[in-house]
Amino acid sequence: MNTQSNARNAFLSHYGRDADFVVKAPGRVNLIGEHTDYNDGFVLPCAIEYATYIAVAPRTGSTVNVLALDCNNEIDSFELGQVLVHHPSQSWSNYVRGVVDELQKRGHQLTGCDICITGNVPQGAGLSSSAALEVGIAFAFNHLCDLFIERKEIAVIGQAAENNFVGCNCGIMDQLISACGQQGQALGIDCQSLDLIEVSINEGMTIMMINSNVKRGLVDSEYNLRREQCYAGAEAFSKPSLRHVSIEEYEANKAQLDEQVAKRVEHIVYENARTLSAMQAFTNNDIATLSRLMTQSHQSMRDLFEITTAEIDTLVSIIDSVLGDKGGVRMTGGGFGGCVVAFVPNCMVEEVSAAIEAKYQQQTGIKETIYTSVPSAGVSLIRA
Repeated sequence: MNTQSNARNAFLSHYGRDADFVVKAPGRVNLIGEHTDYNDGFVLPCAIEYATYIAVAPRTGSTVNVLALDCNNEIDSFELGQVLVHHPSQSWSNYVRGVVDELQKRGHQLTGCDICITGNVPQGAGLSSSAALEVGIAFAFNHLCDLFIERKEIAVIGQAAENNFVGCNCGIMDQLISACGQQGQALGIDCQSLDLIEVSINEGMTIMMINSNVKRGLVDSEYNLRREQCYAGAEAFSKPSLRHVSIEEYEANKAQLDEQVAKRVEHIVYENARTLSAMQAFTNNDIATLSRLMTQSHQSMRDLFEITTAEIDTLVSIIDSVLGDKGGVRMTGGGFGGCVVAFVPNCMVEEVSAAIEAKYQQQTGIKETIYTSVPSAGVSLIRA
């Protein structure tokens, strides 16, 4: 049974009636451009085939009922028109409540409804199950209540929910790609203007996502610390963000910076340049250049931004030993565990998978999980 059917069947079983519609909101993988988004820089993600499915039907009154299938069938219930507070024990509830809170703060008139949430985006892997949930909930209310919110604004609302209600200072990338993804394409995103650059992905290549299965326990606190260090770097250059610091400016002034801050700034400044180069390389199907850029990105995350782990580095090394310059591999996501992304010729997927399965657990004691995808469409409506 597919995930959409699971959502519909569970909705019927729990609420005793059919859902009116289902929203599908994809996760994402970032091909290159890590931690550049909250520095107003450039990123290159694509939406993936793994998605969150949200079944919805309206109800009379102002109550919102939510069932989360993948969280032990936990339920939440809250009233519209009131000041929403954090759920005392269910973290997933705060993503839903946060989106509703942002919609209400913007003056949108919402109606009560019943909701059932499930999905197959791996949680805690760095593939943005949280952003998919935020975008999916915003899209669901947009349809249910005829709010006529543009896709980019849906992404902004999702980001605001995570920043203001959940309390993680994420950038805009995850929500924007879940809202605006295109089938067969990655999206280059200018995180300052929110301009989208369509970047074609060669059909002869597969996107592999390998979950290290290292739990990402430090991610919120360390993520917020990296953000503060980046802001300190921008302030040292008297710039509104590191987007506005050129490589030449950085190299001429790095000796004046705090050592830790200098390392963070160096990663961002060069990562922005790598991401712009990668957009061109993907467009030209220049795999050798992509391989080099992805390697440099990973080394920078390891040595300068210091967000990889020994297991992640091992996984990248195993894949790189097979791929060479025929593809690219790097850590993806916020760091401290999670996933590696590899850009692999279709004919080499089995070979790469076999190498991972033979070596990763042997060297780390942890069993990986391998996923493959093609670039997929953004959030969409599936009618009953």
